[in-house]
Amino acid sequence: MSNRPTNTHESENPFSLENPGILDLAPAQPTSIDDTGLKLGLLADIALKFFYYQGMATGAEVADQLRLPWTGVVEHVVDHLATEKLVDLRGGKGFGRVSVDFQLTDKGREYARDALNRTTYVGPAPVPIEQYNSLIQQQTRETPTVSRKQLELALSHLVVPENIVDKLGPAVNSGRSLFLFGPPGNGKTSLAEAISAMFGGEAFIPHCLEIDGQIVKVFDRLVHHPVPLELGRDAQGRRATFEMDNRWQLCRRPAVIVGGELTLETLDLIYSDTARFYEAPFQVKANGGMLLIDDFGRQKVHPTDLLNRWIVPLEKRVDFLTLHTGKKFEIPFDQLIVFSTNLDPKELVDEAFLRRIKYKIEVGNPDEKQYRTIFKRVCEASGIPYVEQAVNYLLEHTYKPRNLSLRSCHPRDLVQLVKDAARYKGQPPALSRELLDLAVEVFLVDV
Repeated sequence: MSNRPTNTHESENPFSLENPGILDLAPAQPTSIDDTGLKLGLLADIALKFFYYQGMATGAEVADQLRLPWTGVVEHVVDHLATEKLVDLRGGKGFGRVSVDFQLTDKGREYARDALNRTTYVGPAPVPIEQYNSLIQQQTRETPTVSRKQLELALSHLVVPENIVDKLGPAVNSGRSLFLFGPPGNGKTSLAEAISAMFGGEAFIPHCLEIDGQIVKVFDRLVHHPVPLELGRDAQGRRATFEMDNRWQLCRRPAVIVGGELTLETLDLIYSDTARFYEAPFQVKANGGMLLIDDFGRQKVHPTDLLNRWIVPLEKRVDFLTLHTGKKFEIPFDQLIVFSTNLDPKELVDEAFLRRIKYKIEVGNPDEKQYRTIFKRVCEASGIPYVEQAVNYLLEHTYKPRNLSLRSCHPRDLVQLVKDAARYKGQPPALSRELLDLAVEVFLVDV
C-alpha cells in the first residue's frame, strides 16, 4: 500500500523531517517503462542477473529488487523475458503473475552470463543522468536558511569567538565554498563537522545512475544515512509507505570528509575492471550536503593541480566527468565545499583561485579566557574537578616562560595525559602539580 500527502507543507510531519517540504520534490513513481527513462534491454539485463543469482523469484521479488512498481513497469520486463523464452513460469501460491515463481531457461542462463560479462551490477534500477541533474538542481533551490540561533546551537559544544560565528553564518547559507585556515589544533575540523550538523535537512540520493548505458553507483552507506518513510501498517497488516520513485533514497544531508587519500583520480569516476561498473567520486556523493577537504595541502597531489581541477566547478556549479569510453557528461557540483588547512592559503594557491573561494576564515589561537573555558569544559566532561589555580600554574610555569602558543586542543590532550598518569600511579585523576608536570613533560615538547 502507498500513501502520499497532497501538500506536505500544510500537512503534519509524520516522518519527523527537519525539512518536510523536501517531500514536495519527491520524484513520482514511474507508471511505465518510458517514465523510468531507461531502455527495456537494460532493465531486462538486471532482471536476468537477479534470476541468475536467485535461482527462482516471483514477479514481486523482481520488482522489489529493481525498486520499480510491478504494474506498468516490471510486469512488461518479465513479459519480455517470457516472450523471448528466457524465463519459465514455475507456479506459485498466489493469483496473478506478480506472485508466480519464474526461473531462467537454458537460453536465459546464457543471456544472463552475457549480461554479467558486460557488467556484474545487480540491484536497484539506475536513474538516468538527466533525471538526476534535474532533481539535484531543484533541491538546491529548496535548501533551508541557517539562522543565528541554529548556528549558536550547533556550535554550543565548542568555544568559538563571536567574530568567527558571524562569518560562518553567511558562508553556510551561501552553500558555496569556505576556506578555514590557521595553526593546527584549534578546531578547524570540529568547526567543519559542526557546520555539517547545522546544515541539517534531507536530500534525495539515487542508488545509482545511468549514463550512455553505463552504471555509476552513488549511494554509500558510510556517507548516506536513510530516513525511513513508513506510515505504519494498514488494517490488512500491509506496510504503508510514502509513494515515490524508490530508485531514490531520502537521506540526511551527506557530509563527506576526505584527507590525505584525495588524489586527482578519486575526483573522477572510479571504474572497476572486475565489476565493470563505476563508483561515483567524493564530490558527487556529497551533492546536496558538504564536502570537507581536511588537512588541505598534505595530499599526495600538488594543491595547485587539485584546485585547478575545481576551478570550473566552483565557478559554474557544474562538473564534467568522463566514462572509460571517452564520453564526457555534465553533472551538478552542488555542495558546500570546505577546505581546512594549517598552511597559509597564499602559500598554497594563487590569488586567482582564492578569489573563487568566497569565504576565507582564520581560526586562530584561543586567548587566555577562551583557553580557561575550554579547560573547564574538558574537565567537566572527563569527571575531573576543575581547578583555576592549576591552569594559572600551567600558564605561569610552562606557557609564558617557554613562549608557547595556546592551542584549543591542549586542554583535552593534557587532561587525557593526567588521567593516564593517575591510572598508572593508582590514584584518582586530579589537576595536581605532580600529574600536570608529568603531562607537560611528555606532551609540550620543544621541537
